[in-house]
Formats: sequence, structure tokens, C-alpha cells
Amino acid sequence: MNVLETPLSGLKVIEPQVFKDKRGFFLETWNWQRYTEVGIKEKFVQDNLSFSKGGVVRGLHYQYPHTQGKLVYVLHGEVFDVAVDIRKDSPTFGRWEGVILSGENKKQFYVPAGFAHGFCVLSESALFAYKCTDIYVPEAEGGILWNDPEIGIEWPISNPILSQKDERYPLLKDWITQGIPDF
Repeated sequence: MNVLETPLSGLKVIEPQVFKDKRGFFLETWNWQRYTEVGIKEKFVQDNLSFSKGGVVRGLHYQYPHTQGKLVYVLHGEVFDVAVDIRKDSPTFGRWEGVILSGENKKQFYVPAGFAHGFCVLSESALFAYKCTDIYVPEAEGGILWNDPEIGIEWPISNPILSQKDERYPLLKDWITQGIPDF
């Protein structure tokens, strides 16, 4: 597999080796030994699957406590996947990185704890899978407003379909005043 480091420490784009022939294809979506060798040493404890319609934006989400690292990928469709650095002592605090994930390109995005995560669906629909390093704890869930102008994410969508929760998350500057968790 090919691993691409991003400008934000810890974020990785993974291009798994895909074995194709006339019948279709095969690839490993997770192999503890291979991923450990490239620096992803966390233990994954929960797998999730999300189906979303085109135009949906989910995020920017994080959990604290019960922080979660995530290995995300798309089984069907295409999404623009985003991670925002919210580690208070990080030199890249508030910066974001985005990548196109699709059933076609089969890329994966590793988002460690300390990042807010979100995505928007670019295709008619998308089936989005992710492995998490901790279980989901509803009381620990938090978020940052998806279109915070100070973060400046270049979303490839103008009128997204959002949950009420995602519409109400604070701006990063307001979130900071509440006290930044120690990821």
C-alpha cells in the first residue's frame, strides 16, 4: 500500500493495493501488521457504516473524552472528507485537510484523535465506512460549525443538507472560549 503523509501531523491518506481481474477486485481494508508498520498503531474497537444522500454534510464531529481515531473510506459513491486539527498545542491548530474518497479510488483517510471530522457527499449517495479507536459515547460528542469562515474549508457544495445538530455547533473561536479539551 502507498501511504501519503499530509501537512497536518498524524493525518494519512492510504492507497491500498487493489488486485483486479476480469471477475472484479480484492483489497485489504485493514491489516494490523501492515498498518502498524506505517505508524497506525491504535487498536480499533468499533466499525460504523453510514449511508447518506447526495448533498449531505456530516460534521465537523469529535468526541471528548473517549477520543476517537478513525480510519475512513467509501464503499460506494464519492465524498469530500475533511479533518480539522483541534489539538490545542499543535502548530497546525485550526488548519484543515481534505481528500476525495470514493468507491472507485478506494483511498482511506486516517484521522487520529484530536481532529474534528466531517464529509460531504458528492455523488447521488454514498456508503461510508469507518473504524474507530473508541466506542461511541453520546454524552462525549461535540462539534465545530461545518462552514466556520475562520477555518475556511473549501467545501465543494453550497447548499448542503444538514442535521439540526450540525447547524448549531459553535464557531472555532467560540469553542475555544469554552476551554479546549486536552486531546
